[in-house]
Amino acid sequence: MAYENIMYELKEGIATITFNRPKALNALNGALLAELSHALDEIAADENIRVLILTGAGDKSFVAGADISELATFDSLKAKAFARRGHDIINKLQRLPIAVIAAVNGFALGGGTEIAIACDFIY
Repeated sequence: MAYENIMYELKEGIATITFNRPKALNALNGALLAELSHALDEIAADENIRVLILTGAGDKSFVAGADISELATFDSLKAKAFARRGHDIINKLQRLPIAVIAAVNGFALGGGTEIAIACDFIY
């Protein structure tokens, strides 16, 4: 899968996922959640990965929560599905059998706080 909203790097057993929407303060939208979910599945399946680092692109924000401009277009069913995807990602992070580090480099609001708290370490 080609990623547009995250950057995924694997080097010497260390996986790094960078939330890559700096103009939107790395706010979570549906596409980013789908990409993140896919990357976490790949990481869970790779026995050679020992550590995952999550960080945000730019110098202002780790993750500034949900993308409000996208949420404004949702009806109640889409909003529930979006929230469910977020919960699924938190569960995936918590169940990874490796060390997960949140390298928080700015705002961590709403869902960004949830992601950071789901990690084993916050730096």
